[in-house]
Amino acid sequence: EVQLEEFGGGSVQAGGSLRLSCAATGRTYCMAWFRQTPGHERAVVARIYTTGGRTTYADSVKGRFTISQDNAKNTVYLDMNNLKPEDTAMYYCAADRWECTDASLYWGQGTQVTVSS
Repeated sequence: EVQLEEFGGGSVQAGGSLRLSCAATGRTYCMAWFRQTPGHERAVVARIYTTGGRTTYADSVKGRFTISQDNAKNTVYLDMNNLKPEDTAMYYCAADRWECTDASLYWGQGTQVTVSS
């Protein structure tokens, strides 16, 4: 079983920055951040393999967002820079215990990020 707790959402102006945190309990082989807006499916933003630290990003956030981890705290972060209005969404932390395929994910409760122009 995995439990995830998210912090750091809020409202910022375009060009600003936010840091999201996700504290996990239980096994987390792979962790990720997703986001979702009304009328759209939840889409991955960034992933990290917790053992080796390999990361991947959606094209829309490359160069602006950074996913990182603190293994001692079993916590992952999403540093979001140069935020744009189109980044406005509900952001969800997710974890996979055994793979990094999104076949069976545990989810956080979500945290709202709103970017104004």
